[in-house]
Amino acid sequence: MRIAVSGSIATDHLMTFPGRFADQLVGDQLHTVSLSFLVDGLEVRRGGVAANICFGMGQLGARPVLVGSAGADFGEYRAWLDRHGVDTGSVRISEMLHTARFICTTDSDHNQIGSFYTGAMSEARLIELKSVADRVGGLDLVHIGADDPEAMMRHTEECRTRGIPFAADFSQQLARMDGEEIRGLTEGAAYLFSNEYENALIESKTGWTSQQVLDVVGTRITTLGARGVRIERAGESPLEVGCPEEERKADPTGVGDAFRAGFLSGLAWGASQERCAQLGCMLATLVIETVGTQEYELRRGAFLERFAKAYGPQAADEVRGHLP
Repeated sequence: MRIAVSGSIATDHLMTFPGRFADQLVGDQLHTVSLSFLVDGLEVRRGGVAANICFGMGQLGARPVLVGSAGADFGEYRAWLDRHGVDTGSVRISEMLHTARFICTTDSDHNQIGSFYTGAMSEARLIELKSVADRVGGLDLVHIGADDPEAMMRHTEECRTRGIPFAADFSQQLARMDGEEIRGLTEGAAYLFSNEYENALIESKTGWTSQQVLDVVGTRITTLGARGVRIERAGESPLEVGCPEEERKADPTGVGDAFRAGFLSGLAWGASQERCAQLGCMLATLVIETVGTQEYELRRGAFLERFAKAYGPQAADEVRGHLP
């Protein structure tokens, strides 16, 4: 199964604040906030939702196709992704703009404040999926992640027109979208990815009930933080999958992307949705134990051992044959 992943390609600048953001906020002055946080550390990491997802899929041997726009400074990043099993042949390179930047500070409670510079991402709207499909010999699924809003709409409409199944995943772009935009990007999706808060926001902005959302998508996948994930389909009982035991909490950035990487890899293998969710939770656990979104290592033996401990030996046996 050939899966293309569209979305942002960026560099993450990750900082840690030793205190709590909440302690610095004055209730009656929130209309005029002016704060500066003295941080303890700075990590410059590769990121962007599409690149993060593709990196995880590459680690699992799923050979994803990365679709997005980057700047002329993308050369080293491209080489990194190529080495880790990602097809970067469909990345558009801007002649004018730098690769996007995400700047994020995390406090001691793992709350985050971030800013995102779009840069070359704004040119993703110029990418045509047909050219991607022609290059790789066809596409079985396109994951449409947070990206230039016009690019997200164009990819969605093209998938509908060409009959390519797609997954809707608004994440960071959901806050700026109105109900009409969300409905336009959701209807007909084979999969809808979101967390619990985003679920409520989708329903609030669209006016849809939970059941109405299930009526317009194939499968609704809701990440539940430390509780794992819930999978829903119209007319079926919800399926919930828990997370493996964490060895430590290092950095929550990229955990959602890692879950999607595992889930999509399972789809590429032809695994059941339960197994896909377990793969996603296992990969997400590796990321939360690591600083940075693409700094974790998937060591086959250790991965299978932890997977078996969390989900049983039969589950590990089903996964074993697919791992590189």
